[in-house]
Amino acid sequence: MAFDIDMIKKVYERYGSRVEAARKATGKPLTLTEKILYAHLSGGEAAQAYTRGTDYVDFAPDRVAMQDATAQMALLQFMQAGRPQVAVPSTVHCDHLIQAKIGAVDDLNTANNVNKEVYDFLASVSDKYGIGFWKAGAGIIHQVVLENYAFPGGMMIGTDSHTPNAGGLGMIAIGVGGADACDVMAGLPWELKFPKLIGVNLTGKLSGWASAKDVILKVAGILTVKGGTGAIVEYFGEGARSLSATGKGTICNMGAEIGATTSIFGYDEKAAAYLKGTKRADIADLADAIAEHLTGDDEVYANPELYFDQVIDINLSELEPHVNGPFTPDLAWPISKFATAVKENNWPTTLEVGLIGSCTNSSYEDITRSASIAQQAIDKKLKTKAEFTITPGSEQVRYTVDRDGYLDTFAQMGGVVLANACGPCIGQWARHTDDPTRRNSIITSFNRNFAKRQDGNPNTHAFVASPEIVTAFVIAGDLTFNPLTDTLVNESGDAVKFDEPQGIELPVKGFDVEDAGYQAPAEDGSGVEVIVSPTSARLQLLDPFSPWEGSDLKGLKLLIKAKGKCTTDHISMAGPWLKFRGHLDNISNNMLIGAINYFNNSADSVKNAITGEYGPVPATQRDYKAHGIGTVVVGDENYGEGSSREHAAMEPRHLGVRAILVKSFARIHETNLKKQGMLGITFADPADYEKIQEDDKIDILGLTEFAPGKQLTVVLHHTDGTQDSFAVNHTYNAQQIEWFKAGGALNIIRKQQAKA
Repeated sequence: MAFDIDMIKKVYERYGSRVEAARKATGKPLTLTEKILYAHLSGGEAAQAYTRGTDYVDFAPDRVAMQDATAQMALLQFMQAGRPQVAVPSTVHCDHLIQAKIGAVDDLNTANNVNKEVYDFLASVSDKYGIGFWKAGAGIIHQVVLENYAFPGGMMIGTDSHTPNAGGLGMIAIGVGGADACDVMAGLPWELKFPKLIGVNLTGKLSGWASAKDVILKVAGILTVKGGTGAIVEYFGEGARSLSATGKGTICNMGAEIGATTSIFGYDEKAAAYLKGTKRADIADLADAIAEHLTGDDEVYANPELYFDQVIDINLSELEPHVNGPFTPDLAWPISKFATAVKENNWPTTLEVGLIGSCTNSSYEDITRSASIAQQAIDKKLKTKAEFTITPGSEQVRYTVDRDGYLDTFAQMGGVVLANACGPCIGQWARHTDDPTRRNSIITSFNRNFAKRQDGNPNTHAFVASPEIVTAFVIAGDLTFNPLTDTLVNESGDAVKFDEPQGIELPVKGFDVEDAGYQAPAEDGSGVEVIVSPTSARLQLLDPFSPWEGSDLKGLKLLIKAKGKCTTDHISMAGPWLKFRGHLDNISNNMLIGAINYFNNSADSVKNAITGEYGPVPATQRDYKAHGIGTVVVGDENYGEGSSREHAAMEPRHLGVRAILVKSFARIHETNLKKQGMLGITFADPADYEKIQEDDKIDILGLTEFAPGKQLTVVLHHTDGTQDSFAVNHTYNAQQIEWFKAGGALNIIRKQQAKA
């Protein structure tokens, strides 16, 4: 039986009346996205229509999911909220803190020792506040959620940007910062700007080497890393119904790479089959009873241009396998053009490592398709030319594919199975290399390939493809090889060619597992004690941020003018810094160390206006804070792209940065800044970015009349005595302005809870 079945029954019982109320309020047929959103209004049935991309709306999500790296800060904040228990079903998943080095068993043992303090904290907090706890080794959060918690028509928020993975089972699942999770766990409404809608009409059917991964790799090439910002992507059509539930999960998961709020597929026979295959036939039965509400209305899909803000058509029968990269997930190459691109761009042709798995591609189907290529290497006497690692998505998947012999297949062709965790995908990888700065190429079935993300080497050219394409490249060891058309010379000197990969959607003998890794919370957690040592280097209880002083901000210094792409990896790196995710002061020592300074083209080197000398960004900012000097961070387009990590917003706030001024923000990061009481503003004219000079004193005016839709003014006082003044925009609504004034949303929650 499924987790939280009573909650799901309640959601489904109200669905019909809520959808009908939404149709009446909007006066039109509804997309699936609209049905789910209107069915989850915190105020109940819809009484009005909301304007996409304009109206802020309060929702009531059904559940919250947190991974261990972000859960620490989310739960440290929740502990300040004053509640005895979470208001909605919530879970913690220990998947980020396990470093891939040797292999699954050794790496997991090391993680349990090294991270014992953090795991004990998360387990005890979960026990106390009624939160389900998935211990280290249980699996990657998104695969575990898909197998156990996702349900059609539901709404979930998660403290990880790839939370949309659950869209593969028809759930609106959105990545958020820990402060948003704290709100929902505290029983408060969750606010979101009503999203725009992008429809993707899938026709035809996949065959041969083409996979679900190639759908999103192509979409990323079309929309780019910010083309989905502020929108939900809804997939539909006969092609959509032909994809497996886990394949749909792959597509939704990597929708984070186009900036989409989330992505979703409708409920269909494939979803029902997956629910039944993961021992949740009771949910499938409930969903069947309201199936008409778990997909868009027929009129919508018949004339999608009338109901979506943008429509993309993709014929799966004509879709080529893709390889995306390097350095950005939206640089899309059909396999037929990839070898030419490698040669023309002088990318390293020799492949050093191939890695499959991650939250994006670690299902039973993924592993069987990859294993079918690995088996061919054995049968055709091909020697594997590159290193190869395999990361199962969950203990259930790992146990089942081991039972069915696929892990042995990988071992025979030289593969190494890593722990059921994020590992190399997020930089938790002790890579074997004789030169950590060498120009080289790797290929993964992961979702992100920003510079330095996997191994810290800015010269690692990381490419993204499906698991089966990755496996073929590993065997060839050459990025100019096309597995669809080219041959390889085997150990007998014969030229051999790969056959098309074969996969199995769901295990014929069913899923199996001895210990899934789940720990249920105490029935009554009032007696559970949560201990945080005051001398801990990894955990630190939080102090509230100070409220706004009530005046305009004047005499600010420029901390850094970031040049080009500045993702959350640049603002708050992962990898070795993950161990400090529960200690705000210690992790703040990585603040913006990856950002490139516009004035010297260097990372982690900015001018200190007090001393006149150049030094690391965090140390410079700490000096400003010690002298009571506020600062401004200036950035380029799509600032804060990437992970949901709120540390990228909390660190500047903690160290005394007063405002972030950029050309544009990534959605989650902008929300995180607002939640922490930070001022996030954008150039009304992006060309004004060029006016910022290194030694400027900066004023931000208009805050005493801070209001929705009303521009603020930035005044730059240059050292030559001249000044520039220009308008800046913001997207704060009335409630968010109150967060700013109070010094953060949590300060308001605490006051409200104290009155309750």
